[in-house]
Amino acid sequence: MRISRILPWLLIACLGACGGPAGESEPAGVAVGGTEVAGSPGSESWQAFETYIAESEQDIALRMLIRGQLGSEEQLLSGLRRGRIQIASMSALAVSTLVPEITMLYAPFLFADEAEADFVFDNYLAEPLAQLLAEQGLHLVEWHEIGFHHVYAREPRLLPEDYRNVRFRVSASIAAQQLAQALGADLISMGFADVVPSLQTGLIDAGENAIPYYARTGISEQAPHLMLTSHALGMNVILANASWWASLPDDRRALFSAAFPSRQEIRARVRTANAEELAQAQSIGFTAHTLDPGVLGRWRVATEGAHENLIRASGGSSREIYQRALDGRAQWRTSAGPDVKTGQDKQ
Repeated sequence: MRISRILPWLLIACLGACGGPAGESEPAGVAVGGTEVAGSPGSESWQAFETYIAESEQDIALRMLIRGQLGSEEQLLSGLRRGRIQIASMSALAVSTLVPEITMLYAPFLFADEAEADFVFDNYLAEPLAQLLAEQGLHLVEWHEIGFHHVYAREPRLLPEDYRNVRFRVSASIAAQQLAQALGADLISMGFADVVPSLQTGLIDAGENAIPYYARTGISEQAPHLMLTSHALGMNVILANASWWASLPDDRRALFSAAFPSRQEIRARVRTANAEELAQAQSIGFTAHTLDPGVLGRWRVATEGAHENLIRASGGSSREIYQRALDGRAQWRTSAGPDVKTGQDKQ
């Protein structure tokens, strides 16, 4: 085994030894893991968390390892469940390998816009998904939005049929795979770290992600066309090892809960940052293509079959989670009026 693969696990093991296993008295150091990009809204949220804990004047030593020092998201999830990491942030897609029902959040064009997504998520989805996480030994501290996913490509490809047989990067996520299959693309599965070199060599021509993981990560330099499809709302989760969390006194749990910015604060921060990135697209070096309603309608029609396929592939209680989303969406559209429907009723 290569040393580069061994080192993250040695570091996790060391932290586990220093911090003690979950369920014991609170360790001297609380290991906080993540794979945040410096300067991103997620990184800023962790800085706010660290400052809040420091200013509380409680004797808590944080080990802020949020720049990928502990390895990939898969390694973070494993370390968190084993109690070697106490708190960590990671994408909801990474967690969906453990709780596949979370994948339903990424059903293509499930939500018309941010307001609809907020209403459905807060009132219909957040609680049952938190319960499913708890069943896997994970306490949900907070959801952390990263913004809508869009499609990027080396050439402008505005229509869904433009992706037929195109080499399209997909993650391990079932949702990403179903999207690419619905477009008739040639699926190329790879980790995020391999995207830029694969674009450089021509192994892939397109992919999809949220703006923070596109604009300033090198992807926009190699694939300078961003089609603003807004087809899925990307989410991160802030999770704690459930046994460790339960072992904390009430005041300590309250402190950790309050330290991370609220869901509403995170949304405002992320959406402002994403809007600023789009406004600076020319100076960054990419072109953001706004799609008119007619074109977006063609995208919805092309991907509408992905919903049922996603339910079947995810299994578990995915159908129930999906139905809750539809119920919430229907309530929102009834209360908000016809202006929010945007042609999505055929789903």
